[in-house]
Amino acid sequence: MAKLGVIAGSGRFPFLVVEEARRQGLSVLVAAIREEAEGEWGKAFENDPEVAVHWLALGQLGKLLKLLRRERVSQALMVGQVKHSKIFQRTVPAARRILAARPDWRMLRLLASLPRKNTAALIGGVIQALEQEGIEFLDPTFLLRDLLPQPGVLTRRPPDASEQQDIDYGRPVARQLARLDLGQTIVVRDQAVVAVEAMEGTDETIRRAARLTAGQPLTVIKVSRPDQDMRFDVPVLGGQTLEVCRECRVTALSIDAGRTVLLDRREFLAGADRLKMAVVAHEASGPERS
Repeated sequence: MAKLGVIAGSGRFPFLVVEEARRQGLSVLVAAIREEAEGEWGKAFENDPEVAVHWLALGQLGKLLKLLRRERVSQALMVGQVKHSKIFQRTVPAARRILAARPDWRMLRLLASLPRKNTAALIGGVIQALEQEGIEFLDPTFLLRDLLPQPGVLTRRPPDASEQQDIDYGRPVARQLARLDLGQTIVVRDQAVVAVEAMEGTDETIRRAARLTAGQPLTVIKVSRPDQDMRFDVPVLGGQTLEVCRECRVTALSIDAGRTVLLDRREFLAGADRLKMAVVAHEASGPERS
């Protein structure tokens, strides 16, 4: 039986990927990132002999490579969030403050070779290291294509005139920020950008916007990179973000069709309908990875 390596961060997405892989008859090795992955990994698949869970600290690239070689994993994917705020720390001067956990020599060598230390460069370097070991790195959405929405209004209610103006104004702004690799989310009110995502993530960006506007209705725009590599850092939205939208009076949400994962899609959109929130998927510009 083919064995799939799953490098797991936080959230439900990794669990959904493993569940679907098992439905398709794949044996799975989960390399769970200790600082991010959910503790439920120990119980979720304990009765399935074809799912093995191993815990690794952030920065243990050498250990990851040894594990995948030992278990004869030839294909792997990375799924789930690793918070960008954990990338920069003061605890490891030798790594130029790049990783919260003490990196092993393989990670240190990778860091020293990178001219840039942004998210795309770091994860791209890890992918290259795996590929040099003969491990093919996959797009995780190949298992869950139905979670990628097609263009159009996804909820019962379309954006009203004011929300549509915010979306029309905000999408070009968001795409410019994504092109610069600064973040994928902005929050707009009355055609003014209230908050821009950096390392804090989507939910904290929305909360900051709500504080700045004293609870006024908001429009959230989340986009992919123009050259989005679907193998990593794909935009993902789930129930937790929907709850934040409820708390922060988000009335409209704009996403990229075909490049945004809606976890538990039916439940997400049903919840948006209960909130009378408009969710619309737009055609994404720029090339996609085939």
